[in-house]
This record gives sequence, C-alpha cells and structure tokens, in this order.
Amino acid sequence: MPAPARGALAIAAAVLLAAAAGCSSGGGHTAKDGSHAKDGAHSSAPAVAGDAAQPAPAKIVTGSGPKSSYDAQPQPAAGSCHYRYTADKQPLPDPNCTPGAISPAVNQGNINDTICKPGGYTSTIRPPVNITGKEKADNAKSYGYTGPMGDAEYDHLISLQLGGDPNDPRNLWIQPPSPGHVPGKGPNNPKDSVETHLHTAICKGQVTLAAAQQAIATDWTTAEAKLGISKGATAAPTAEADADGD
Repeated sequence: MPAPARGALAIAAAVLLAAAAGCSSGGGHTAKDGSHAKDGAHSSAPAVAGDAAQPAPAKIVTGSGPKSSYDAQPQPAAGSCHYRYTADKQPLPDPNCTPGAISPAVNQGNINDTICKPGGYTSTIRPPVNITGKEKADNAKSYGYTGPMGDAEYDHLISLQLGGDPNDPRNLWIQPPSPGHVPGKGPNNPKDSVETHLHTAICKGQVTLAAAQQAIATDWTTAEAKLGISKGATAAPTAEADADGD
C-alpha cells in the first residue's frame, strides 16, 4: 500500500479510538450548563439551603398608640370576618380583619418604663368601657357572633401587656368562648394566661418583645411552644399582674 494511503488509515484509526473512548462506560457527559458530570450524577446545580423555607411573616403594623381620650373606631363590615379554629376548637381571629397592631409607645429599649414597669401599665392606657362596648357590639356583627355578649371577650390580639395598640381596630376582635364554656358564666379565655406568660418572659429577658408580639399575633395557642417558653417556669409575673382581659 502506498505511504500516503497508510498515513490516511492511521489518522482515521486514531479518530475512531478517540470517539470510542469518549463513549465508553464510565465516561462523562456534558450538562446543559456546559459542565462535565459523571454518569449517574445530577448535572443540575446543588440546591441552595433554605430554598423550601417558608417566607418570613409580614411586619406587624403600628397603630396610633395611647391617647388621652379615645373615639369609637369603625369596625369591618358586617359578616366580613370569619373565625378560624384549631384542631382542639380554640378560636383564632380572621387575619384579614384582625392581623394585630402594636403601639409606637412600646419598644425593646423602654420595656422597663412601660409594660414591665412596677405597679402596672395597661390600666393607664386602656380605652374606657363606653368606647370598647360600642366597638364590641359592632365587631360582633363583623364576625357574625350571635352568642351572649357577656360570654365573649373584646380582646386585644396583641395584648396591652405585650405592647399591643390600645384601640386600633386591627388589634381587636370579639373572642368567643373556648371549649368547655358554660353558657352565661362569662368568658373562659385561656389566651389571657398565655399573654401573661409571654409578658413575664419578656420582662425576664427570656424572649424579645418583637418575637412575643409576632408569636401571639400568628397563633396564640402555639405562641409559648414557638418561643420555647415553659409554662411552669414563667407562671409568676415579675412586674405586672393584670392580664389583658377586656
């Protein structure tokens, strides 16, 4: 065979060997992004930690704060608010009507002069009954509450002892009785004790004001567990004994 022909055959053989090596078992493949990955390995980029995490809750709105005198606030339209219930039938407010609102007068830096002040704080900023009574009646229409008014509490979702706004309609709802209630016996509201436990934890420096406000606004029935608060460890209030029952 002439020399030029032998040279051409040698070049063709080399090309075939190279192609065979690239397709052999254990070789690689080109990923869509141009990277080289081993067979059997994922070619996509690794997942970033937190990709599946839930978004952070929206910041709680700030109300107008305490006033020297209060006016009855307009309530949501009749029938526009709807209760939610936990698995064990504890009532929760409608987040569209009652998302919670905080007072601008209370912050982490002044808790010792406000909510943790010896001698109490909430009684000095609470709206009078002639105001809350009208609001409660109107809010009952908002939520479609038809039970005895004396068995329901007009409740600050973020209680006054946790820095909640005193009279912002976004922070108040007519809270129906909890399971086990005896009709005509007045409110039976375990939320009040949760509020006091959180207040004590704030004043002891166990949790921050903002964390407690967010937890109670999200779901009062799970607030203590979310914050890692032991009921037994915080049962005794440190500065203020009055709960936010109103």
